[in-house]
Amino acid sequence: MTNAVGPRAVFGVIVPSTNTVVEHDYWKAGLPGIAYRAGSMYIPDPVMGNDEDFQGLLGQIRASIDTAVRDALTAEPDRMVMGMSAETFWGGVEGNAAFEKRLRARTGLPVTTGAASCRAALRELGCHRISVFSPYQPIADKEVGRFLTEAGFEVAAITGLRCPTAMDIAKVGEDRLRSVVAELDGPGVEAIVQVGTNLSFVAQADRLERELGKPVIAINAATLWNALREHGFDDRVDGAGTLLREH
Repeated sequence: MTNAVGPRAVFGVIVPSTNTVVEHDYWKAGLPGIAYRAGSMYIPDPVMGNDEDFQGLLGQIRASIDTAVRDALTAEPDRMVMGMSAETFWGGVEGNAAFEKRLRARTGLPVTTGAASCRAALRELGCHRISVFSPYQPIADKEVGRFLTEAGFEVAAITGLRCPTAMDIAKVGEDRLRSVVAELDGPGVEAIVQVGTNLSFVAQADRLERELGKPVIAINAATLWNALREHGFDDRVDGAGTLLREH
């Protein structure tokens, strides 16, 4: 037994200190016997209103990730999950592989990242031509598009919400997200992918999938799904999209 609340597994989850959504989404899935211990990357200056600011935000994340990992490791987790997506897309497929390698070396644990989880989800669902949206600035959207293109997908469109601060990501409402999905959808688009882990989108993505008749992938659902499957768990979850319900 790992511990009383996580007898099957404890996942260490690395999140920015500004993020209020990832842990909520994971716990809400209600997976029996799986617990989460967050390690927080300190973000003293959450401004991300332009490309330069966004690079500064990433600099803060890179400066504090080792401490966040250190803290999460004290709970003796069985797997590390990166609950912040932009850094995992940076540098394309090779950048993601290098990031995962560094985190595995640092922790001695298997690692799940958002970028790799989106790739795995799209392959599992058999989707090739996709549209993507994020809360990011153009510099980050370029990196998201680069990763997905290098991974073998055709990115028909990518839209960034240009959130001015990291906290504002969690304040984006359902009406705005619905309008973005409508703008990105089209007869040739096989799936819509949402990145940016502080966007609250899992439940809405589930509803939109049913309305649109195609996959709408919320990155928090995809990352949790991938972590579970990579860890050998086949739990099915209702209300969090096709991946967790059927795959």
